[in-house]
Amino acid sequence: MLITNGTVIDTEPEPHVLPGAEVLVEDGVIAAVGRDLGVDDAEILDATGRIVLPGFVDTHRHVWQSALRSIAADTTLGDYLGLVLGRLAPAFRAEDVYAANLWGALEALNAGVTTLYDWSHIQLTPEHTDAAIDALRESGARSVFGYAHPAAEEAVRREDEVRRVAALGLSGLVTPALAAWGPVYGSVAAAEADWRLARELGLGISLHATGTGAVERLHAAGLLGPDVMFVHGNGFSEEAMKLIADSGGTASVSPVVESQMGHGHPETGRFRGFGIPTGLGVDTVTDAPGDMFTVMRAAFAVERVLGGSLTSAEVLRMATIEGAAVLGMEDRIGSLRPGKQADIVMLRADALNLAPVHDPVGAVVTAADTSNMDTVIVAGRIVKRAGRLIHADVPRALGLVSRSAARIAEAAGVAAATVR
Repeated sequence: MLITNGTVIDTEPEPHVLPGAEVLVEDGVIAAVGRDLGVDDAEILDATGRIVLPGFVDTHRHVWQSALRSIAADTTLGDYLGLVLGRLAPAFRAEDVYAANLWGALEALNAGVTTLYDWSHIQLTPEHTDAAIDALRESGARSVFGYAHPAAEEAVRREDEVRRVAALGLSGLVTPALAAWGPVYGSVAAAEADWRLARELGLGISLHATGTGAVERLHAAGLLGPDVMFVHGNGFSEEAMKLIADSGGTASVSPVVESQMGHGHPETGRFRGFGIPTGLGVDTVTDAPGDMFTVMRAAFAVERVLGGSLTSAEVLRMATIEGAAVLGMEDRIGSLRPGKQADIVMLRADALNLAPVHDPVGAVVTAADTSNMDTVIVAGRIVKRAGRLIHADVPRALGLVSRSAARIAEAAGVAAATVR
C-alpha cells in the first residue's frame, strides 16, 4: 500500500511536516517514508487534499460507558460515582457490556483513535469480562484491556480472573493490563497484592489518583516503577511529581472530564515539566465527547489559560507518540518510523473547517474534528475509507447498544428520553 500526494506529518521525535513524502506499507508495517518511493505493484491510496499522520492514542477510557452517553452531563465526580458506578453499572448484563464495548471501540476508530486503553471496571462476572474482550477484538481497534476487580473491597478481588485474562494471551490487537483500584479507592495491602500479581504476570498497571497521599503511600510500600500509569493526578504535590519522575512512571490526563467534574486543574504542564511522559484520555462519554480533537483542544486551552507555554505540536505529540510511550508501545505505534505498525489516519484538509491549511500541525490540533476523518488504517488494514467504517456492521451495533441503553436505564430507575 502506497499513500501518496498527501501532506505527511510525522511525530518522532517531535511533530513535523515531511514535504512531498509518501508512506509505504508492507504486511501491516510501515516499510518506508520518503519521496518518489517508486513501488510499481502497490495499492495506491491517493491522499490529495489530505493530511496524513499516525493514529491517535487514547490512554484512558471506560469503553463500556458508551451505552451511557451524556447521561451524566452535569454531574460532579461524586455524583458520577453514585449514579454510574453505584446505580447503572450493576444493571449491566454481559451482553450489554459486549454492545457497549463494541459501540465505544467503533466510535474511537471512527474518530481516528487507533489505540485505546480500556480501563474496564465492569467485571461483574467472567462472562462480562469475556464480552468486553470479544467486542474489542471484533471492532478492529488496537487496545489495551485493563482488567479491574469488580470493586475496591478486598473481599471481591479476583486474582484468578486476572490470571485467566493474562493467560488468554489476547494475541493480535488486544493487550492485557491491570486496572488497579490502588490505595485511593482501596487499601495499601490490596494495592501491594495487585502490584505483586501484575508484575508476576508482566502486566502494566494503571490507577486513578487525585489529591495528596496516594503516590507517597505507593512509594513507602516500594510499589512505584516504570510500569505504573497514574490517571488524572489533579492536586499532586511537588514531592509526588518528583517520585513519579524518579521511578520512570507515566501519566494520563483527561482535561475535558477533569474540568467538568471538578477534579481540579488538569496537570498536563506539571507532569511534563517534571519529565513524566503524559498521554491524553477521553475518560468517559457520560459527560464528554469520545474524540481526541476535543481532548487536544481542552488540554491546549486549559494549559495556556493557566499560564503554561504548551504548544500545538506538544499536544499532538501527547495524542500520538507520547501516548504510545505511556502505554509502553512507543516501539510499535505513535509515529511513522519504518518498522512500526501501520496505524495511520488521513484527514480531509479541503473541508470548510480546515482549508486553507497554513500550519498542518496547528490545524490538526485547533481546527480539525471527526467530520474530517477520511481514512483510518490499523496494522495496515483499512477500517475507514472515504468517511465510512467499511468492515463494521454499524446498524447492528447501534441496535444492540440502543436496546441495552434503554434496558439499563429502566432497570436502574433512571429516567431517560430516547431519540428514535
